[in-house]
Amino acid sequence: MKLKKSAVALCLALSFALPLTGQTTATTRHTPSTAHRSATTAGNPADHPPGVPPVHGLPKPLYSLRYIDILVGEGALAEPQKFYTVRYTGWTTDGKKFDSSDDHPGKEPYTFPYGAHRVIIGWDTGFEGMRVGGKRRLFVPYELAYGELGRPPIPAKADLIFDIELVAQSDAPPTPPTAPATPTPPATAKPSTTPASPTTPSGQPVDPTKPTTVPSSPGTTPNPSRP
Repeated sequence: MKLKKSAVALCLALSFALPLTGQTTATTRHTPSTAHRSATTAGNPADHPPGVPPVHGLPKPLYSLRYIDILVGEGALAEPQKFYTVRYTGWTTDGKKFDSSDDHPGKEPYTFPYGAHRVIIGWDTGFEGMRVGGKRRLFVPYELAYGELGRPPIPAKADLIFDIELVAQSDAPPTPPTAPATPTPPATAKPSTTPASPTTPSGQPVDPTKPTTVPSSPGTTPNPSRP
């Protein structure tokens, strides 16, 4: 009897255990799929704002601008739509310098309107967050520089490195310095080209509209008989 009761109890235990085991296995198999779908759909909440239709997948970076702040400036925070005056040096990634403001005549810094597409995209965005007096190293991918074709001496698809310094910013381009005035040489007396006026023996100037009276020679007497 004891053996029969044990056998019946064992059968009952197995009959209850098998469905539970199958259910657990199914749940375990389903969990990773749910987690993956949740991660794929959720991602960064900023990528799925309300009102924008959701899509599946994770965003992938295409290219990015990187930088290192060498020196944090103590001046005003860089603002958009200003004229920036900067000093800079640029290299290709093999270490060749291709341009520098220090190589310009007089080592003059360069001024440009920030955000006006007058420079490469890496420069039009690379000063954000800087302060006047700050220095930064930019690592610019070729997509934000001179593109697939390059521009001599920049080769095609060239990533660039720039050291930049924000010297000043202003609402208008700075006025170029006025060249010093050329000193005027001292005036020198020039010889007169007008002939001196003839004078009479008495020393008085001669009036060309009046006849000249010549005095009689000493010791002679005018002849009253002549008209």
